[in-house]
Amino acid sequence: MTNPSFSAVLRLLGAQAHLEERFTSALGAVHGLALKETLLLMHLERAPRKRLSRIDLAKRLYVSPSTVTRMTAPLEKLGRVGREADPRDARLSYVILTDAGQQLVSDARTTLERMSDNVFRDRWTKQEIVSLSGLLGRLTAGQPGDLGQSDDV
Repeated sequence: MTNPSFSAVLRLLGAQAHLEERFTSALGAVHGLALKETLLLMHLERAPRKRLSRIDLAKRLYVSPSTVTRMTAPLEKLGRVGREADPRDARLSYVILTDAGQQLVSDARTTLERMSDNVFRDRWTKQEIVSLSGLLGRLTAGQPGDLGQSDDV
């Protein structure tokens, strides 16, 4: 391939698919969650008042609002998330993180962090990982809810 941009995009897409499959499998086995469900809970955890509208969640997860509805229904039945109406606009409702959901996302994040370390172990230096994170962050700069952004930056 002579076009480095095209090659880079294909490798990013391949890496994303590989990581999503690997992480979804482990998260499902340990926590009963898919990767996207875990990310949904992480977005709620970081949100003010631990709540977001379905539209805001859809933007953060790069899915449609109807997909968010399908994702949250089983989580709601299990008590991991709840629903809260907007007191000023009857058409608007929020998905809220419950206490049970908070515990689950905390445990799932620990699993994700451990697995993330394993992805790079014996292949990358810490500085290379920091550089990669920064370069990938530039691709999604300005997008809502960057979970890769450190809280202490």
